[in-house]
Amino acid sequence: MFFVTLYIFTIGLIFGSFFNVVGLRVPNGQSIVTPRSACPACHHTLRAKELVPVLSYMWQRGKCANCRTKISSLYPCMELLTGLLFVVSFLLFGFQGETAIAILLVSLFMIITVSDLAYMLIPNRVLVFFFCLFVVGRFIVPPTLWYDSLLGMAVGFGLLYVIAVVSRGGMGGGDIKLYAVLGYVLGWKVVLLSFFLSTLAGAIGGSVGLLIGRVKRGETMPFGPYIMVGTLIAYFFYTPIINWYMNLVNL
Repeated sequence: MFFVTLYIFTIGLIFGSFFNVVGLRVPNGQSIVTPRSACPACHHTLRAKELVPVLSYMWQRGKCANCRTKISSLYPCMELLTGLLFVVSFLLFGFQGETAIAILLVSLFMIITVSDLAYMLIPNRVLVFFFCLFVVGRFIVPPTLWYDSLLGMAVGFGLLYVIAVVSRGGMGGGDIKLYAVLGYVLGWKVVLLSFFLSTLAGAIGGSVGLLIGRVKRGETMPFGPYIMVGTLIAYFFYTPIINWYMNLVNL
């Protein structure tokens, strides 16, 4: 089991590196294949030893090997997080089809988190691509109730759309479309918990940002990372959370 877990973690690191490229290039309409990765400051093409997930960043002490410009910590953080979440997906679901769904969901979140942090944008092309994969995935690994995916999609889209209309643009179009996709994957019950936890995470993150001066009052902030936090918690731990809540209200 240890070696299987280590293997999955390593695969996650590699994919995390790729997701960084996708999240940074797709919003700009660039190819994810060419050109090869390069330093954004000096345009030095990265060699194989500079592309090792996490380790290259550590070996180079967070700086470009050519011009010594500081490398964003976003790269190793997303690589490491992808590896860890791939492992969590496997440990929770084991050798089941739902593990593939979980890994797809993690992959989607890694890409949109990078793009949202970098550009305040959730690319339509990414959402459409993953939605197609989820349609196939939910055909192979169906929900308990056959209509749960369609109902979840309607709830996810409708809830965010109403909030966007009432708040007059307080919710971005990318977030609305993302929740439609999430509703299809999660079903209506889990997507509602996802929205609650994402909102809670966003409120906490925004408050902390204000306190430390990273966020200015009235300034728009990327909501994608908070959707990731809330959704993955809801998806991975829906039953324990609901049981805890029911025990709490019955006290």
